[in-house]
Amino acid sequence: MSEHPETEFPRSIGKVANRELALNGYTTFDSLTKVSAKELLKIHGVGPKSIRILGEELAAQGKAYAAG
Repeated sequence: MSEHPETEFPRSIGKVANRELALNGYTTFDSLTKVSAKELLKIHGVGPKSIRILGEELAAQGKAYAAG
């Protein structure tokens, strides 16, 4: 059992990004629609590559980051 909350995000965004997103309350793609990519980039361990991968996954689901 992991001490960190699980996310539904792909492993390709990286272990640190997954962990930090979860610790900041982002564990589902729906939760990402309530925040802008710019805000997510302020989280330690979340970089442009993670944002791009997550953005592509969101788009595939017909979703997007919040404006901002």
